[in-house]
Amino acid sequence: MRAIIPVAGVGSRLRPHTYSVPKVMLNVAGKPIIGHILDKIIEAGFQEATIIVGYLGELIKEYALKNYTIKFDFVEQEERLGLGHAIYLSRATFSSKPLLIILGDTIFDVNLKSMIAHQHTQIGVQRVDDPRRFGVAETKDGRIVQLIEKPENPKSNLAIVGLYYITQPQLLQECLSDMIKTDTRTKGEFQLTDALQMMIERGEQMQPFPVEGWFDCGKPETLLATNQHLLGFLPVPPPVKGVVIQPPVFLSPKAKISNSIIGPNATIADQTIIDNSIIRNSIVGEGATVVDSLLEASLIGTNAVVRGSYKRINIGDSSELEFY
Repeated sequence: MRAIIPVAGVGSRLRPHTYSVPKVMLNVAGKPIIGHILDKIIEAGFQEATIIVGYLGELIKEYALKNYTIKFDFVEQEERLGLGHAIYLSRATFSSKPLLIILGDTIFDVNLKSMIAHQHTQIGVQRVDDPRRFGVAETKDGRIVQLIEKPENPKSNLAIVGLYYITQPQLLQECLSDMIKTDTRTKGEFQLTDALQMMIERGEQMQPFPVEGWFDCGKPETLLATNQHLLGFLPVPPPVKGVVIQPPVFLSPKAKISNSIIGPNATIADQTIIDNSIIRNSIVGEGATVVDSLLEASLIGTNAVVRGSYKRINIGDSSELEFY
């Protein structure tokens, strides 16, 4: 079975980190986002994956081929014209067998084996307070009757989370081709939601598949929240001399840490150097150096250097002090 993973986005909300690496290569709980996704599909039995790349796609290709043995096809989306356009570009890798589409900037805590055991197409959904920001599924008698991309006045609070099990990929290919041919766009882009709605109108039966664990990695605060969630599944690392470890944390065995307190909810990547620092609820990227610093809710990029200083203060009432 094949999974389609679109990862062509530039990750503008995560700049400056995504100036030098694609969003899905950012480290979360000890490995890139794309690594967590690939682990999940391989665990469910997938042996083929199509990765739709764009910005800095060679880094994604290099990582996948170096660390995984399943069969990969790489498709480049030169123009970012929407998710529907991205999936359309991958159509040559479709077969008659069912396929899974899983968005590359989201990590799911879901039983994929249960999802792909269904006879009919499954659309991953979750109830949200404000569905206007998402594609929305309207249901009747356990079936999806309408899919709408970011409606102004939603009739349902079932948000489409970016996980799709397609049992009729040839029909999807037909609908995507018709959408491109007729230049059918929503909000200026070719939407996968619109192609799926065309499938419903042509007789495809779709059902909602509840997804409770839906972790966005698109912004600094959501990336850190996802890191915190995933760290909870990791074992406590072995003790490090001169270091206080407050789980959950990920400490690379290739990191050099001294005289520091790490955690909770901290990821320390390969080749980092940390000395005389306190780091919690943060991600420190590969090759970074952190010295004499207290970091909280922070993202430290690859090969970045952070040097601070501790101060002892004795300051009286009604005083004001600024550090530069």
